[in-house]
Amino acid sequence: MFKEEREQGLFTWSMLGDIEAGRPNLGPLMHLSVYRLMQFTLRDILIRDFGVETADRIFYEAGKKAGEEFCQNLLAEEKDLNSFLAAIQHHLKELKIGIFRVESANFEEGSFVITVAEDLDCSGLPVCDEEICIYDEGFIAGLLQSYTGQDFEVKEVDCWGSGDRICRFTAKPKK
Repeated sequence: MFKEEREQGLFTWSMLGDIEAGRPNLGPLMHLSVYRLMQFTLRDILIRDFGVETADRIFYEAGKKAGEEFCQNLLAEEKDLNSFLAAIQHHLKELKIGIFRVESANFEEGSFVITVAEDLDCSGLPVCDEEICIYDEGFIAGLLQSYTGQDFEVKEVDCWGSGDRICRFTAKPKK
């Protein structure tokens, strides 16, 4: 599962396992600091060993794969766009990932401005003058691509890390 060399990713939702059986006493929740500990140490080593550009690409691609799997396994029944976006909002809040909102949408172009408040990755961090939610960019791109069948370019334009109090993303179909 994790030891073989390969050119293509093999991740599927089933790899998350049976959390209820595996954690009957501790359950599915953990402290946010543990998530950030894993993410930031992994990112730190990727930057050290491969550089910022490669680390960013890896985090974006991982987020995109996660968004695709999330959509296929939790949102697949949503047929119309409003129901799909409402389901994203519901699940992200229920799973304590963040508070998702579509700030604006241009339906002719298929573009969106999306905000995520109380984001897992950055809310509460010291200001570092950069947008840091690369994984979230990929996650949103994966959600939108899985739902629409189109590849999306998603870019964070505001972040807690850059001094804002909400993460804001632009999303538009790739040409």
